[in-house]
Amino acid sequence: MQLTIFNGSHRGHNSNTKILLERFLDGFMTTRGNTYELVYLIRAKERNELVKLFRDADQVLLAFPLYTDAMPAIVKDFIESLEPLCGRNNNPNIGFIVQSGFPEATHSCCLERYLEKLALRLGCRYLGTVVKGGVEASRIPSLLDMKRHKWFCRFSKVTDFAGVGHFLDTEKLYRSFYQLGKTFGATGEFDRKIVLMLAQPKKLTWFSFWAFKSVGHSLYWDLLLKKNKAFRKRYNKPYTP
Repeated sequence: MQLTIFNGSHRGHNSNTKILLERFLDGFMTTRGNTYELVYLIRAKERNELVKLFRDADQVLLAFPLYTDAMPAIVKDFIESLEPLCGRNNNPNIGFIVQSGFPEATHSCCLERYLEKLALRLGCRYLGTVVKGGVEASRIPSLLDMKRHKWFCRFSKVTDFAGVGHFLDTEKLYRSFYQLGKTFGATGEFDRKIVLMLAQPKKLTWFSFWAFKSVGHSLYWDLLLKKNKAFRKRYNKPYTP
């Protein structure tokens, strides 16, 4: 199988989207004979070449993050550039991977429906959309240096504390994307059980929301501020008249 992957992250080579794609492709390449080409939509000046890649592909995977609940402008621009291919015979099969820092899959529901409609308008066979929230939490373990923080991280992973502790289980996340890629490489389809598992939770309870917010502040944003010697300045308003 030959797969063409379009990465729609602004950060390109240093992004959560790329990290997840690396695990996916590790699994994809376990099937002998599979090949892939990975390109970055940030290469806006090469738009015509990117459209040609899409036109000539057999299988397409479009992967991108959400920025404040919205797809990146470079992704929307690329999608608009595909309009001349609408209804064309032999357009490639297409699937999507959407990741975000928001923990709830409900943030991506409207976008998922849009992507399914996009595949229909292009005349592509729709392979499905993989939705994964809370991915930014995967960066937390590498920041931890205090014993109590590390203990809480391990406790949360093992117990899935408040239904959000699994977001700290980076190894499980990577294994899931590896297995997703392995199945896709062998069958050309997403494993529906893995897709459903990755999309959990659809909506947080009040307690889960409080826990996620608290952990996000104390184990991520506060640590980043302290690491950059900006914690004491977090309430500053430099542009206030």
